[in-house]
Amino acid sequence: MRGARYFILLATFASFVFAVARSELERVSDDELMNLIRTEKYVIVLFTAHDCDPCDKFENEMLGLREHLVDALGAWIVKAEDSQMTRLYSPTREPALVFFRHGVPLLYDGPLNDELILHTLNDNKEPSVKELTDENFEHLTQVSTGATTGDWFVLFFTNDCVDCQRLQARWEAVGARLKTRMNVARVNRGTTGAATARRFGVFHVPQFILFRQGKMYNYDIRNHDVQSFVSFAQDWYKNVKSERVPLPKSPFDDLVQMIVDYLKENPSMWVIALVTAGIGFVAAILMRRSAPAPKKSKKSDKKEKSSGKEKSSDSTESKKKQK
Repeated sequence: MRGARYFILLATFASFVFAVARSELERVSDDELMNLIRTEKYVIVLFTAHDCDPCDKFENEMLGLREHLVDALGAWIVKAEDSQMTRLYSPTREPALVFFRHGVPLLYDGPLNDELILHTLNDNKEPSVKELTDENFEHLTQVSTGATTGDWFVLFFTNDCVDCQRLQARWEAVGARLKTRMNVARVNRGTTGAATARRFGVFHVPQFILFRQGKMYNYDIRNHDVQSFVSFAQDWYKNVKSERVPLPKSPFDDLVQMIVDYLKENPSMWVIALVTAGIGFVAAILMRRSAPAPKKSKKSDKKEKSSGKEKSSDSTESKKKQK
């Protein structure tokens, strides 16, 4: 009897533990999450906060989808509560659902709908944002001719730009929303895309440009949420003044532009350059004034004396002839 009771208690406890485990997603720390992102192919993270009703609703929805997502993707599905990493991926804080594909984050920006969540994650197993460089930009985009590759919505960024880092998950969401309509890409202004950035007059980052049919439209709106980007690319760009796409610069023109851009970003260099040029000019004038007159050589003196004698003899002979 005691053995039977012990077995029943053990089974009850096991079922209780299983039920508790099923009632919430596995919770991870920021360090554990970083390790998962680095090592696993697919990681789905729900960023939540303590005492957050919308977070609890989102977690319940993900619990219902967990088996489907594990079967379809083989993904890790975890939650990070009150994480310091949330601000890197979501401007609106918790709850935020982020899908990491080979470490590249995609922010889910849709409603709390199980079918839409499942479709979005399954349909975006690979990053949708293309990486463009100086070497492949014109070949892939053909923006100066408006040819066959379609429209391009491009983000210019740098590695040391914090706002740019926080935009990556949202920009991937923009790419996911627009990938059947246009190309979404990004260019590193600080490294592999420096010449391309100079070509389009990109001085500050993040900067966004829509290239459409041989024209370009600058996104100067302060709102950097997914829906604002998508609306601009689809229709709102018509309210912005278009500009002609400049042709690629020659190496010499690009060098000149690089120098001009450097002086714009470092205005103090103008003063240094002008002062240096002024000092050099004044020094040249002073050196010219203080330089001693060149001494005549003995040979030149003899030539001058002989030429003087010849001139005097010629003058005496002409006077005799006149007499």
